[in-house]
Amino acid sequence: MAALYSRIAMTYAVILFFTHLSTGVAALGINYGQVGNNLPPPERVLELLRSLKVTKSRIYDTNPEILTAFANSNVELIVTVENDMIGQLKDPQQALQWVSAHIKPYFPATRITGIQVGNEVLTDPDPTLMANLVPAMVGIHEALAQLGLDSHIQVSSPNSLAVLAQSFPPSAGTFKSEVSTVVYQYLQFLSTTESPFWINAYPYFAYKDDPSSISLDYVLFNPNPGMVDPYTKLRYDNMLYAQVDAITFAMARMGFGGIGVRVSETGWPSKGDPNEVGATLENAALYNKNLLRRQLKNEGTPLKPNMRLDVYVFALFNEDMKPGPTSERNYGLFQPDGTMAYNVGLSALSTSSSTSSASISLTSSATKGARKEYQSLVYWMFVFLLTCQVLMRRQF
Repeated sequence: MAALYSRIAMTYAVILFFTHLSTGVAALGINYGQVGNNLPPPERVLELLRSLKVTKSRIYDTNPEILTAFANSNVELIVTVENDMIGQLKDPQQALQWVSAHIKPYFPATRITGIQVGNEVLTDPDPTLMANLVPAMVGIHEALAQLGLDSHIQVSSPNSLAVLAQSFPPSAGTFKSEVSTVVYQYLQFLSTTESPFWINAYPYFAYKDDPSSISLDYVLFNPNPGMVDPYTKLRYDNMLYAQVDAITFAMARMGFGGIGVRVSETGWPSKGDPNEVGATLENAALYNKNLLRRQLKNEGTPLKPNMRLDVYVFALFNEDMKPGPTSERNYGLFQPDGTMAYNVGLSALSTSSSTSSASISLTSSATKGARKEYQSLVYWMFVFLLTCQVLMRRQF
């Protein structure tokens, strides 16, 4: 019996060990926008992503130059169907032609893992576009299945937080009644295909609109008292996690409690117009640095603490041709020449604009942290085994 207990203890320890080693910083991606006239070519962008140890990226089209350049790399790509294409792709034949032309020639050499159908369609003022969303998603999914790609590529559509009628407290999360019919169809599709609900979540906007009522530390992930949901008693120390859980509760209210939530966009502008409160270099650095630290821990939200939250940061570059206020052109972690827009824990070892020798100090910090966690794990494994031996001696 003592030998059996010893084997059980050792097996448990080995499982813990390999489980720990297998978890990495796999929850972080970066949005790669292209609305600029001075951006580097895709080959150099790939070098930059590699130097940062980032293995997930999202683009806003199916640019063949990017899909070709990213072939045979370890970077997973999510591609996008532009909003103006959705009306055509509700036709199954058109959807099959689109997938055959824009996806099949590049897969699997290019690691396409998802297709985002449109962007923030459920809050678009065009009712026809909204009505065509789910049929287009169905058509694309069926085309993928016909070509044998559906088990490799998920189909979804990112949404604005404005799709919610209420988001605070998180447990009160509710979808707007005027879009409930389309939202129900959308959730049915996600549930059937086991695809996630993607949300563009920007705590910056909430702070900008009401800086006198919303704590800056709360939206920047800085230490703060946080808030407690009065119904669930869950404590939230940052707004992003509260926004994500509000989506989960809203889906559960419609009978879809098993759909995962992922963040397709979040970020903070480093510059803005005079009326864009909070759009500063310091705040942008703090938001993204604190977010990256959380991602290194593979954190979940208070509602789902053991399920890591996948997040795609917006954006890789400042894009000088984006319309709108100044902030829209200043979300990038990097300038188009490859230099950092601000320091979020990244250290460029080269003084030139070449990205090949860039390094990420956050990665080295993560390595040190992982080493400490490994040492701690070994220590507790030893304590566990020692305790088992003491108990067995007492018993026998």
